[in-house]
Amino acid sequence: MRALSRLWLLSGALLLALSAQAATPLRDDMAQRTLACVACHGEQGRAGPDGYYPRLAGKPAGYLYNQLLNFRDGRRHYGLMTRMVDVLSDAYLMDIARHFAALQAPYPPPAPLANPPSAAVLERGRTLALHGDAAQGLPACVQCHGQQLTGALPQVPGLLGLPLDYLTAQLGGWRTGQRRAHAPDCMARIVQRLSDRDAHAVVSWLASQPVPADARPAPERPPLSPEWADLRCGSAPEPGAAR
Repeated sequence: MRALSRLWLLSGALLLALSAQAATPLRDDMAQRTLACVACHGEQGRAGPDGYYPRLAGKPAGYLYNQLLNFRDGRRHYGLMTRMVDVLSDAYLMDIARHFAALQAPYPPPAPLANPPSAAVLERGRTLALHGDAAQGLPACVQCHGQQLTGALPQVPGLLGLPLDYLTAQLGGWRTGQRRAHAPDCMARIVQRLSDRDAHAVVSWLASQPVPADARPAPERPPLSPEWADLRCGSAPEPGAAR
């Protein structure tokens, strides 16, 4: 029922978008071609209003391209996304990714959490995000996602500016296998070591943090600390590269 409701919502949004364009000539550019994307992901890919559809604007093109491939090729599962991209070529998916990566729309302030966690929970989340927990085999989020947690080029997404429900759903997706990445799938390994309590703590802290004024991804991932020297994360090659 929930999926059907979203389908009706998407259909209505597309009709509204097309109606708004009817009075003007159609442009042959990526903004015109991606109207179906922004129907759910918000104007310029700033995020949907319900916390379910994440922000696309400004994320690394390599990350967005990876996720489009994952939906098309079955490593991520969401029917509406799969049906929209399953006939598109690698090169065209990269064009879409580069379009949204180039959009530097401002971020809104963090939305208040419906059930504010305690100070102790937020402090645990801050510790995990910034320092990790070596005893539990948990690297800090900043090890891959950049010191400002705004991502790192070419393929690591930012974690700030995302709703609590979305962050929770993605961790759950990795734990259950509904979301996967190219081998070696480092996030799948990490999430299996993360307790429910710690998962709630870290997503609560991340969702409550403001996005810095300069929200661009870092130019590269930070160097790995010695204890995480063996941490490797798989990623998709660019179009035309050997798989």
